[in-house]
Amino acid sequence: MLIWFAVPFAFPIPPRLLKNPAGSPILTDRHGLPLHHLTFGDSTRMIPLEFKDIPPDLLACTLAAEDKRFFEHGGVDLLSISRATRDFVLHRRVTSGASTITQQLIKISSPRRKRNLGTKLREAFTARHLEMIWSKDQILTAYLNRLDYGNLRIGSAEAARFYFQKPLADLSLAESALLAGLPQAPSRLNPLRHPQRAVKRRNMVLERLADNPAYSATRISTAMHEPLELRPLRQARAAPWLPDFSTGSTKHRTSLDLPLQKAVERIVREETAKLRDSNLRHAAVVVIDNPTGEVLALVSSASWDDPRGGQLNGALIPRSPGSTLKPFTYLLAFQQEKLTPASILADIPSPFRTPQGLDLPENYDRCYRGPVTLRTALACSLNVPALRELNELGGPTPLYHLLQKLGIDTFEQKPEFYGLGLTLGNAPVRLLDLTNAYAAIARGGISFPPTIFLPAEITEKKRWFDAISAYLMADILSDSTARAPAFTPGGPLDLPFRCAVKTGTSSDFHDNWCVGFTPDFTVGVWAGNFEQQPMKGLSGIDGAGPIFHRTMLELYQGTSPHWFAMPEGLSKITIDRRNGKLLTGNTANQAPQAVSDLVPTDRIPMLASASDYNVDGQKALLDPIYSSWFNSSYNQRRGELAMNAKAVSLASLKIISPRDGATFLIDPEIPSGSDQLRPITNLPGVAQWSSATLKIEQGSPEPMIHLVPGDHILTATDPRDGSQQHLTLHVKSM
Repeated sequence: MLIWFAVPFAFPIPPRLLKNPAGSPILTDRHGLPLHHLTFGDSTRMIPLEFKDIPPDLLACTLAAEDKRFFEHGGVDLLSISRATRDFVLHRRVTSGASTITQQLIKISSPRRKRNLGTKLREAFTARHLEMIWSKDQILTAYLNRLDYGNLRIGSAEAARFYFQKPLADLSLAESALLAGLPQAPSRLNPLRHPQRAVKRRNMVLERLADNPAYSATRISTAMHEPLELRPLRQARAAPWLPDFSTGSTKHRTSLDLPLQKAVERIVREETAKLRDSNLRHAAVVVIDNPTGEVLALVSSASWDDPRGGQLNGALIPRSPGSTLKPFTYLLAFQQEKLTPASILADIPSPFRTPQGLDLPENYDRCYRGPVTLRTALACSLNVPALRELNELGGPTPLYHLLQKLGIDTFEQKPEFYGLGLTLGNAPVRLLDLTNAYAAIARGGISFPPTIFLPAEITEKKRWFDAISAYLMADILSDSTARAPAFTPGGPLDLPFRCAVKTGTSSDFHDNWCVGFTPDFTVGVWAGNFEQQPMKGLSGIDGAGPIFHRTMLELYQGTSPHWFAMPEGLSKITIDRRNGKLLTGNTANQAPQAVSDLVPTDRIPMLASASDYNVDGQKALLDPIYSSWFNSSYNQRRGELAMNAKAVSLASLKIISPRDGATFLIDPEIPSGSDQLRPITNLPGVAQWSSATLKIEQGSPEPMIHLVPGDHILTATDPRDGSQQHLTLHVKSM
């Protein structure tokens, strides 16, 4: 009796048994719905259960398979030991085991030891110790939580999820018997590789169960003839990118909304499939909840299984964003230049000096429209006004720093490297960062990092532009009438509710973008190919636009969207869209060129007067900077505009070409042209050019300078104020 009741206490319980087993980490959505079952360090997965969760069939089958007298012995089954000893003596080999469930529990919870008589005695006494301090229910629960069912699945709950995609309570008797038989030899009985062996073992368990009076012969026979129908868990799950993204995080509840995530993944698959013939294979989507910054959905690619980069995360790969950066240039213009949506910008041929040389940018349609309002320039995504405005702001540096403040940190070069082309998207950005930058507009100028894991860390919120500027930007980007000349009404950008939206297309059609917001949500879409293959003529409205459209509709199913409340300090006015001048009274109602707009109350434009128009008042008079455009084939507005011969441009004269200190080579083998230079300024036809050593032939809009070898001083005089600019030129003969 001393051996049975006292000696066992000399054998301590394995430390692993004294702690409840922790389940392998589960990444859930914001509502607690499971997204991904992660693995332990040994690549196993496990779901813990309580005794009340164990169904009677699984319990009965496990006892039949492993320890039918479990409730009768005290941890060591002396009858089984006697039987096993007898069989060994008769057959000279081990024909049956004698370990109880309690002994097996001790074995699987202890460090690996050499299998000998000493180890077996240790396990037997430890099992006896456990039986004296734990209930049978506790032992069974611990046992079923720690059993290896093969395929790196630990515990019966995880085994049921993996093999049948069912909770334990839904298992049939045959399925319970199958699971109960696997722990004997998980690899040899693996039902995925050796189904016949697994079924044979299952039926053996059912035969043993026949001794249990609670199970009729009919029910056992039915279970033995039940076909094996496995439903092994596949890895195609929502947000397949998430496990890699979560590496290092101790949080397992994400901000994702599982139903929305699945819906957006479906939208991406369907829309990219429609454009496969246009060589569009992938797309990425980010959906942000504006008030909190929480990411509600993130689609990394059209197909995780695509061998051509499907497992890349398109939301995190820097790509050229095209025109989606233009709004931030105009936000700077609102604040630093004090411009308004009604301000007039020049859409005219405008050469710019770049590090690579002289550049003459064009609009998407290769047309120039002359004077346009800022609202029109942005809504129609005109390139030239955006470049001119960034140039007026002092170059790319202000935009560069604003984008960095908004969380875009993928610029590897200094601002000068990107030049004015930064506003056209020649610098790479991540979709997640760009979407969050647009969310800052929706928040009235307030920026903070996006969140994917909850609870979110408290982040300092910073305001980078004022609420009035943000509201005006939202108003322009949601103005379907203003963008109608460039984007056909009724397309993907038009929704049944008000929504601010901007598209972008990188050069050579490598990238499609569509980013937009409402007060509640910001949605960003990138479409293209990870291997950098160009699409076949798809712009942002064609590739990314339909995905954006359907995602926004999905977000507002069953709800009524609202729009931003107008902040104080804005006035609705009527202007002449040709010159931005204020129209009032009868003039505002009758003028065919009158349009309504919003401007800050402290920036009401000057009132239109008779001096702003020609003699009959039918044509608006233009500043001299438009003279070259006005006389070109680009001008399709001669019926509404006229040049003002008496006007003097307010802009200061700037020489664009040639550069001071430039060297020119004259090639005598070229019949003509290599010795001729036509200078370029921002005010064509204004400058008076002179040189003591070079012949200058007057021309329109600029003169022709005839070069000869030597060092020369070239002078440009502004006749309006007499100011002069001097250039040194070096000319050599080849």
